[in-house]
Amino acid sequence: MRLPPHPAFDTLRFAEHRPGPARRGLVRLLLALKRPGEAWQVARAFLAGKRVRARDRAAILWGARHALTPPPVPAGEAEAVPGLRVATPAEILSGGAGPADIVVLTAPGHRLVPGAATAIAEAFAAEPGVTALYGDAVVLGPGGAPRLPVLRPAFDPDYLLAADYIGPVVACRRAVLDRLGLDPALPGAEAADLLLRLKAGEVRHLPRLLSTWAPDAAAPPAGWAESRRALAERHLAGAGRVEAAGGILALRRDLPAPPLASLIIPTRDRVELLRACIESLRARTDWPSLEIIVCDNDSRHPRTLAYLQRLAGEGVRVLPCPGPFNFAAMNNRAAAEANGALLVFVNNDVVAHRGDWLQRMAEEALRPEVGAVGAKLLDIRERIQHGGIVLGTGGLVTHAHRHFPGKAPGYLASLRATHRVSAVTAACLAVETEKFRAVGGFDEAAFAVDFNDVDLCLRLEAAGYRTMMVPGAVLYHHEAASRRWNPEAKSRHEAEVAALRARWGARLEADPWYHPGFDPRAGTYVRMREWEGAGPR
Repeated sequence: MRLPPHPAFDTLRFAEHRPGPARRGLVRLLLALKRPGEAWQVARAFLAGKRVRARDRAAILWGARHALTPPPVPAGEAEAVPGLRVATPAEILSGGAGPADIVVLTAPGHRLVPGAATAIAEAFAAEPGVTALYGDAVVLGPGGAPRLPVLRPAFDPDYLLAADYIGPVVACRRAVLDRLGLDPALPGAEAADLLLRLKAGEVRHLPRLLSTWAPDAAAPPAGWAESRRALAERHLAGAGRVEAAGGILALRRDLPAPPLASLIIPTRDRVELLRACIESLRARTDWPSLEIIVCDNDSRHPRTLAYLQRLAGEGVRVLPCPGPFNFAAMNNRAAAEANGALLVFVNNDVVAHRGDWLQRMAEEALRPEVGAVGAKLLDIRERIQHGGIVLGTGGLVTHAHRHFPGKAPGYLASLRATHRVSAVTAACLAVETEKFRAVGGFDEAAFAVDFNDVDLCLRLEAAGYRTMMVPGAVLYHHEAASRRWNPEAKSRHEAEVAALRARWGARLEADPWYHPGFDPRAGTYVRMREWEGAGPR
């Protein structure tokens, strides 16, 4: 799908530049010939009738690509509902809301679908505490054909400042307009500005189709990009700067006194991994004050021991952590002895890519309201390994956008815009020391190896902190390169799965930062299920 060259449409470019069927077939054939073992695994799963496994294996071999089919758009005109008015911000600013109790802000190129007005009125009637809401949309191509579903997550002010993932179709109570009004100095960003001046609990996402969006029909108003930038600068209030890349913004926050950061790296032998990790962190970490702590779990290889001795002589702290491998316990011990006000947990199979990775993560982690912060991680094939953790998909939890191209913008620009997630991987996780210690650190008893990061993020969330994904921080992760599976490891993993379900079962069923309309049996942002029956959040 080819979109008009306007920054307002950058959140929709997830579907652009897809190769045609012939080219996709040729690429698949070449990769299958290059990796025959992986191709056979795909074929064997398919022939055995294990379609979900076959799709997963195919994504590993060929990379993920979306197959998002929009739902049919109801025919006809939107119904009239007493007390509800649909109007543009310009119409409201010039003539007021009139007698309406509910106002639906819209813009040229956007139209409510039949049933939307009734659903909006019913949602407000059912929840008196909700003062504004927004829903989902379908992007229309030339001729009005449905091309792309726009399935939005729950309300996230940070995401909205970085990318207009909500759009101009926003319903609000008349009392909100009377109390706050619309800012005429922000053409094209009036709805976003209104939402950002409300409390998070007042704004609700209604997970159902409310409108269509025809980018070819009308461009946003002149000054749209300037309005978006002004809105972001207003929220920074002089304590930072805004970097723009098309329609996606990065809010770079000032850190007048960057604290000591403690980089914590658990390891056991595999000196080639550890050396690559340490050397990359030293060469590509633009941060004024660092300490590196290596947690050594019974390394025995002479080359590893010699390298650890050398590191100790160069000022790296090497902590002996003997006994059965317990990733959480090793990190907890190092965190207890760390001198830094910022803890940065890094796997020994992670390699720094750009020097600003820690600066970008710290700018978020040092905010009072933020807990854990994660980075965008790429695998050795330059594909997404981690883009945040989604709950309830893939059987339990999974990484967002896994196996998508490393340069992909992500669904609704979520691989370009800083946004909230339920959890991030401890392969590269930053958190303030006092917050980490306040929630008790990693649970080393229940989650020695797996899910300790998910559990930590959810406990930080329960304590009132947001978990943030920062796509601007980019590193490489050779996932599981340092792990070996055996019957004991599988048994331990199954016990940790059971522990995660027992502790967070209800939270695992619905991830507010991931739309219920996506198929949980497939990789994230790959397939849809029916929108009907997706419960409210």
